[in-house]
Amino acid sequence: MTRLAVYPGSFDPLTRGHLDIIHRAARVFDHVIVTVSNNASKKHVFSVSERLEMLEEAVRGLPNVHVDTFTGLLVDYLKKKKARVLIRGLRVVSDMDYEFQLASFNRRLYKDVETVFLMPDDQYTYLASSMVREIARLGAGADAFVTPYVARKLKLKFGAK
Repeated sequence: MTRLAVYPGSFDPLTRGHLDIIHRAARVFDHVIVTVSNNASKKHVFSVSERLEMLEEAVRGLPNVHVDTFTGLLVDYLKKKKARVLIRGLRVVSDMDYEFQLASFNRRLYKDVETVFLMPDDQYTYLASSMVREIARLGAGADAFVTPYVARKLKLKFGAK
């Protein structure tokens, strides 16, 4: 039986912390689907296609990782893919309450799902996409927090200063 896991997120933009979680999941599971949420009610800096492109470039060397997108309830996507494992990254203690609520709701909606929490390397503990967007918007380099490809995309989006 193949061990399949799904790692959902907005990835707006993809950070080195996200990438660290993807690498960890790829070592534990036979197949990992990294899926970009397509939530029209959220205001994203990058389009779904741009976020997919950044992810595809970043995971190119990981043969057991596939990139996808979904709209609607995550549990419906999991059922469609016949996936029973959901990957979530935990950075700091303040993430725990929210993540436990999500895990509980997901389990109530899909009793067969198990949420697996992975912690990124210590250097990414306080790294968040919102912070990366803000520093890029203000003209600071985000190179330490994202891949070179994503850094170029941020510079193009916000203009190099």
